[in-house]
Amino acid sequence: MPGSFHRRGFLALAAAALPTSLRAAATHKIAALFAGKVDDGGFMQAGYDGLKLAESRLGVAVAFEQGVAPRPEELAAALRKLAGNRPDLVIAHGGQNNAAAKTVAAEFPDVRFVVTQGNVTGSNLASYEVLQEHSAFLAGMLAGLTTRTGVVGHMSGIRVTPGLKGRAAYLNGVRHANPTAQVLTNFSGNQDDNALSKKVAAAMIAAKADIIFTMLNAGRTGAIEACRDGDAKQIGNVRDWTLVEPEVFVASAFADAGQALLNATQDLVQGRFAAGQIRQIGLESPEAVRLTIAPSVPADVRSKVEAMAAEIAARRFEVPTEWQGEEFQNPA
Repeated sequence: MPGSFHRRGFLALAAAALPTSLRAAATHKIAALFAGKVDDGGFMQAGYDGLKLAESRLGVAVAFEQGVAPRPEELAAALRKLAGNRPDLVIAHGGQNNAAAKTVAAEFPDVRFVVTQGNVTGSNLASYEVLQEHSAFLAGMLAGLTTRTGVVGHMSGIRVTPGLKGRAAYLNGVRHANPTAQVLTNFSGNQDDNALSKKVAAAMIAAKADIIFTMLNAGRTGAIEACRDGDAKQIGNVRDWTLVEPEVFVASAFADAGQALLNATQDLVQGRFAAGQIRQIGLESPEAVRLTIAPSVPADVRSKVEAMAAEIAARRFEVPTEWQGEEFQNPA
């Protein structure tokens, strides 16, 4: 049963199978909160995969809660439930947990807390952020360089800080590569509603968008269907969608949020938990952040994107994460 520490929930590796330096980790208990379903094919699943990777690599015991509505009071209640079992670390997956984690961490000063994709800190609270804006900027460049109509789109659901930063990076990437391109941007209010995402994507395609960057979770399927129907291409995020739907996706702004859970757990196990800090993971860690590009993308476009990736990874170019402008409204 998720949320409780029991035999089924904790299948730690045998101590003998672990490196000597990590054998003590078998006693660590990690509890995670997912404000969504862990099989959503997107952000929540990436986080869950990171949790399971921490379990198998580090020998920690894991428990989790999923499907909690992204409302502060419900998130706080779920975090209190997890913290009440006194794990060594509670991980709240996603920036929508910022306020709730800040509140609950103060109530449980003897428990360590982490928010992934967060920006909050405290005496027992840290944030670990995978910089999806790095790969989103590259996605914008690719869209700007390959659009045939001069119109590209962006779609997301909930307005959380990482999503806003990713949107801004994408739009700035488009403008960097193609200053005359028009960008349609929409936050529909729901990451998982396929009927809604299909309607939004179809409306963007009707407005001549031929490439759409989707920052969605389970609702991505609706956008994929709209792209198939409207002969448009898509750029995904979180995972490599060019391998999943190669006829639709020309690229994917890979940003493995699960790496944040793995890194946070590893820091705890190795005695370097970063309370009071925000740890960032960007293009310098390609296992966590990169732009994957389909073989159909022209070599000259790929070269330009890769050159910018090197500049960002070396921190010689700072990705802009601010944007203001008119938004594309949900269709009636």
